[in-house]
Amino acid sequence: METKEKKFLTVAPFECAWIKDLKFREAGRGCVSFDAFAHNDVTVVFRENVGSQHYHYKRDNSPHYTVIIGSHRNSRLKIEVDGKTVVDVVGIGLCCSSAFQSYWISIYDGLISIGKGRYPFQNLVFEWLDTNPNCSVQYVGLSSWDKHVGYRNVNVLPLTQNHLSLWKQVNSEYNGDGDEKLEDEQTGYDKWGLENFLQSWELSDILFVVGEEARSVPAHKVILQASGNFGLSSSHEDVIQLQQVAYPTLHALLQYVYAGQTQISEAQLSSLWGLALRFEVMPLVKQCEEAMERFKANKKLSDSGETLELSYASSHIHFGGNFCCGLPINMQRLQQLLSTGEYSDISIYIEGQGLIARAHKVILGLYSVPFTKMFTNGMCESNSPEVCLRDVSPAALKAMLEFMYCGDLRIEDNEDFGTLLLQLLLLSDKFGISLLHQECCKMLLECLSEDSVCPILQAVSSIPSCKLIKETCERKFAMHFDYCTTASLDFISLDETTFRNIIQHPDLTVISEERVLDAILMWYMKSEKLCGWEVVNELMTNPTLESVFKDRLQLVNDLLASVRFSLLPYPLLKKLENTSLSMQISAFGDLVKEAINYMECGAATHGNDQNDRFQHRRSSYKELQYICDGDSNGVLYFSGTSYGEHPWVNPVLSKRITITASSPASRHTDPKVLVSRTYQGTCFAGPRMENGNICAWWMVDIGKDHQLMCNYYTLRQDGSRAYIRNWKFQGCMDGKTWIDLRVHENDQTMCKPGQFASWPVTGPNALLPFRFFRVLLTGPTTDASNPWNLCICFLELYGYFR
Repeated sequence: METKEKKFLTVAPFECAWIKDLKFREAGRGCVSFDAFAHNDVTVVFRENVGSQHYHYKRDNSPHYTVIIGSHRNSRLKIEVDGKTVVDVVGIGLCCSSAFQSYWISIYDGLISIGKGRYPFQNLVFEWLDTNPNCSVQYVGLSSWDKHVGYRNVNVLPLTQNHLSLWKQVNSEYNGDGDEKLEDEQTGYDKWGLENFLQSWELSDILFVVGEEARSVPAHKVILQASGNFGLSSSHEDVIQLQQVAYPTLHALLQYVYAGQTQISEAQLSSLWGLALRFEVMPLVKQCEEAMERFKANKKLSDSGETLELSYASSHIHFGGNFCCGLPINMQRLQQLLSTGEYSDISIYIEGQGLIARAHKVILGLYSVPFTKMFTNGMCESNSPEVCLRDVSPAALKAMLEFMYCGDLRIEDNEDFGTLLLQLLLLSDKFGISLLHQECCKMLLECLSEDSVCPILQAVSSIPSCKLIKETCERKFAMHFDYCTTASLDFISLDETTFRNIIQHPDLTVISEERVLDAILMWYMKSEKLCGWEVVNELMTNPTLESVFKDRLQLVNDLLASVRFSLLPYPLLKKLENTSLSMQISAFGDLVKEAINYMECGAATHGNDQNDRFQHRRSSYKELQYICDGDSNGVLYFSGTSYGEHPWVNPVLSKRITITASSPASRHTDPKVLVSRTYQGTCFAGPRMENGNICAWWMVDIGKDHQLMCNYYTLRQDGSRAYIRNWKFQGCMDGKTWIDLRVHENDQTMCKPGQFASWPVTGPNALLPFRFFRVLLTGPTTDASNPWNLCICFLELYGYFR
């Protein structure tokens, strides 16, 4: 098995490629998209853990799914569960060929969906539901059976509920009034390509005058010049005279250029070869020569008078653009025509920004029905060489044009990346460029973070084609509710529907129901600073409700019902009962009284225990609160008790947690010591070089199924006098990208052997959940002999755990 440029894999027979990055973000739910080149049998395995290099699905006894595309010599589609065949059907449209084909496979709680095409969740071919689903599969293996298989452009995407219907809507939102033919072509976008402009007068800027009858055949300069050398000028009055050429020969040449395939009789093959040679359409020249050699070698074949089919079979990696795949188009030459503006027939301006680019109408029309209509439906742009756009980002427009000419989205990953990507998404929606729209959606999903969800929601909430992005952001916000409502006030500007969807989301995760109440009240009053319900209560002592909640007053009753008051502490409920909030907002007072009654009477007698308002949120956290140094309230001690189920056992030995050090394990670098609760005289992590800097660290992995919002941590010095002075306490989710939770510079706290010390973690990052934590030594200790040994013999973490 070999790797080429990290993007191309060749998998040998009976082997399987396992790449750690090919992993679902959520167990049992994900989608893998890829291009495959094979003569038969493209095999994809879904497994809970990574397999070995010589893994083969026929020998796997662990739970797994296997999807086989092109089984039985390219004739069938098969799905296997734990090695047993559960689906074996004729795989129409799924068989591989001599060129790369694009596929996608998604799994959602046992629902396996398989489709063909570069963009996931479109062109669904087959679905099967496992009645006993394996919800633990996470890793994707790329395999083969008896012949080598080539894979490239492999990507793993997250899934949300109803993902199939959402992604199908992306292509259905661009239809408007006007040309019915264009609407149908846009709806079935896979059928819309350069072939639609073959010998079309629309957007043409050059004429062939062919044959003795002087028949006029329209074409497009930019397409011709990107596929050969037609000796064109930059004027708008080009006519190419071909009186000695028969129309069928020219038609075959243009059809090959515009559609990637054509038909020609044996008698006209030589003429087609001569015409292709004249205009330097070299792929066609080569195919004609090969065909003539075959005819020359086989006289019976040459006497048959049959029609010959010629198809452009590109061996290079296709770009993502729809029209260029399978066509003899030189993409580098096409991009040069954009950069130089040669053969341009449309100049694009932005109001207040001036000229942005000189482009070609046929290229714009290939991707965008709105552009096609703009240039052909009698609008002012139809007869003008200029178009002026308003409220458009120049950078986004340039990125859109580059995508149209190279078929690939190229955006530099810098601080403006997210803003530009969002602008590009809105621009692609405006002009109905579904391929670009989907690429933007895909990239936004891949780089979505807690800090970006609110700006994205504000931008896309009213755009129907962005429903998938909207729902994914709402879920992300709900799962990181504490951070998203504390790190900034962006959520205050969300519209009612979006905010309602978040606070009613089944995956809403909070450390306290009081946080939900505070966020709702801040949203009502459009607060300009972070505050709790006490501040809102004080504001209500004198002004009227209208002055506090303004235009959102009418929404108060609806959203307050989403607060689960019965989860609040009883003393807090009694305190809320006598506030201005309860007295002036009837719904607030009723909900508080209902919760008090529920807690006083008990669930058994209340009769409303099935109501959501009286249920614990399944995704919420357990608070593990710091009391004192060396207490038994921390996460690591809790994991040693099997999370409260059994007597304590060292969690490293029971494999509930994993602890690693910057130096190899040894007698004095023993991970289990840090959670043993037994004092150790010598325990250290030795130094190492990372990114050119010397450092030392202890790292804790609390487990793939657990997360912690850490608000306190404790260390204990070993018996040495190597006291730490400069270090960082960090967290991360993937073990690679670390976020500083607390930075210590010249901290003099540690000053005695065996000393305990604890520090709070404050700020927005304390509200982010992490799986991995580490103490990173960033400067030398007070020990001059071994200044880079991190000498601690105990570590404990506190906060909100799940």
